[in-house]
Amino acid sequence: MAPLFDWGVKEPQRGTPVVVKMQNPNWSMVELEGPSDEDLLITDPSSAGSRDKGRGKNAKQLTWVLLLKAHRAAGCLTSIAPAMLGLVSAVKRRVASGRTDVDADSEGGGGREKENPTVKSRFYLFIKVFLWLSVILLCFEVAAYFKGWHLQLEYLFWAPAFWVKDFFGWVYALWVLIRVEYLAPPLQLLTYACIVLFLIQSLDRLVLCLGCFWIRFKKIKPVPKDGAVDLESGEKGFCPMVLVQIPMCNEKEVYQQSIAAVCNLDWPKSKLLIQVLDDSDDPTTQSLINEEVQKWQQEGANILYRHRVIRDGYKAGNLKSAMNCNYVKDYEFVAIFDADFQPTPDFLRKTVPHFKDNDELGLVQARWSFVNKDENLLTRLQNINLSFHFEVEQQVNGIFINFFGFNGTAGVWRIKALEDSGGWLERTTVEDMDIAVRAHLHGWKFVFLNDVECQCELPESYEAYRKQQHRWHSGPMQLFRLCLPDIIRSKISIWKKFNMIFLFFLLRKLILPFYSFTLFCIILPMTMFVPEAEIPAWVVCYIPAAMSFLNILPAPKAFPFIVPYLLFENTMSVTKFNAMISGLFQLGSAYEWVVTKKSGRSSEGDLASLVEKGPKPQRGASAPDLEEMKEEFRRQEEEEKGSRSKKKKKHNRIYMKELALAFLLLTASARSLLSAQGIHFYFLLFQGVSFLLVGLDLIGEQVD
Repeated sequence: MAPLFDWGVKEPQRGTPVVVKMQNPNWSMVELEGPSDEDLLITDPSSAGSRDKGRGKNAKQLTWVLLLKAHRAAGCLTSIAPAMLGLVSAVKRRVASGRTDVDADSEGGGGREKENPTVKSRFYLFIKVFLWLSVILLCFEVAAYFKGWHLQLEYLFWAPAFWVKDFFGWVYALWVLIRVEYLAPPLQLLTYACIVLFLIQSLDRLVLCLGCFWIRFKKIKPVPKDGAVDLESGEKGFCPMVLVQIPMCNEKEVYQQSIAAVCNLDWPKSKLLIQVLDDSDDPTTQSLINEEVQKWQQEGANILYRHRVIRDGYKAGNLKSAMNCNYVKDYEFVAIFDADFQPTPDFLRKTVPHFKDNDELGLVQARWSFVNKDENLLTRLQNINLSFHFEVEQQVNGIFINFFGFNGTAGVWRIKALEDSGGWLERTTVEDMDIAVRAHLHGWKFVFLNDVECQCELPESYEAYRKQQHRWHSGPMQLFRLCLPDIIRSKISIWKKFNMIFLFFLLRKLILPFYSFTLFCIILPMTMFVPEAEIPAWVVCYIPAAMSFLNILPAPKAFPFIVPYLLFENTMSVTKFNAMISGLFQLGSAYEWVVTKKSGRSSEGDLASLVEKGPKPQRGASAPDLEEMKEEFRRQEEEEKGSRSKKKKKHNRIYMKELALAFLLLTASARSLLSAQGIHFYFLLFQGVSFLLVGLDLIGEQVD
């Protein structure tokens, strides 16, 4: 075989070009600059040693890696312009077809009480005035900058008297005096207060992370009593009577998967009863769910279908109604799964045994896992948040305090604990947290199992995620108002009262959204127009980056998204702050309850796997169902191809609050550029772009 390379020189001198002639006609001639003393000595391959062969091979690999990198970089540069044009066209389409969040609120839904339009109009008027004022101030500062004043207070006041001779100069001097004497002191005081809250919350997060590290280092995990579990035998071990409840409401995309998963639980049939608690108001959905239940009854599953005539109290009312059935008294435990949750067959085998010989245990909570966590950027960011919530917050509180907030699903309750705590109440939109707090006040303990997972689905559209977060952050404030007297009067220890009042409610539910919105979305842009009040760079950059790093540790694959995660969390602070205020002061939106929209992607995945592997008895839907669903999919595809006009269109919301804050932050970033604020400019710029993308609903999927 002929040698691959024909070497031009054998011993190149310093600074002498080296010509490498390649015999392969598809390769180009490559000219390398002359080597230094440490460079490779290129010799004839036939006479070179193994060391020289290795060096020649490494040089060739390095050359091709560099060429490949350069090619990719050129490709990225050429794709920037089409990407920007695509983004602009997407913005135009969404603005043209979108509806504002004001229109969405006026549509009602979820049985919520509509807010006072006068209060809302005044709120938006305040935002408009604030924005126009910021624009005027920006123009004012730009004019002052081009006049050579450079926005420096000392230069302005120590200038000669004749220097401020025109009307504009007099107005600018008056503005500087007002901001120095009247605006800067209270703004700086509020800044210090928010920084203190920020540091306290960061310290709490650091302690939680250290606790999680200690749990991993010591390999601490809850273990059931000896003899409580026997996974190999069906009837042996601890097998008490278990009731399983699946509350759902108009969720026809996911009902099949949850019913199928629960009917395949590995538990003696004589000791298991499944209740499908359907609150749907759509007759078609009711019929579909009822038919699915009947099919599983024919397969031998002990399952019942219940539909309420009077649908009061949302999920809490649904669960309360089911617990009032006479046959519930025969059961000792109840497992709860939302409509999109798919427990594994051994779920009860891994959770129920923890109750054996542990009469103080009231709840066993499993961790959530997500079938669509990599679907889009929104689901990736949600996965970061929820991974930290379960692996750090829930696990640490469960190990060291035996208390945490019930997640509403994928948990097993001792029915006696529910009854002792007063049962399900409809007084808030977070009935799961409500029952957990009351059970803790009655002395019941909780266990969190980080190694037991239950699959579910994340909301893929920003609209659905926004409504979910509003409920999750307004409900705790309603509950805090109601439970504070009970917490103070309870017989639990002082430390537990402090943990529940300050850490559980105030710090993590109230202070976090307050300082996040106030400090980074209001105070920071205001300090650009009132530079006498300052926010240190370590508050803007270093500590948030460190906290984001800690948050992302439970989901290490998400490290490339650490910057979008930080920006998105600050963007979501608007929704969380609004929800917190509405819950704290009992505004109309505090009682908003909207079922989180499901896409049913996990159902599609299960269907595809069943089609590939063939139908199995008692797993998913039956074989005739699969054929019918496949035929339905084919029919729908043909209809879509035949008639474009009948194709369902998608829309998006345009969120006015996010857009208003985007305008404010971008204006403040332009102002910071004039005064060379450094890191503040970059933060304001990227945060403003983040608000803009969210305000135009360019994150996540569009909704039907």
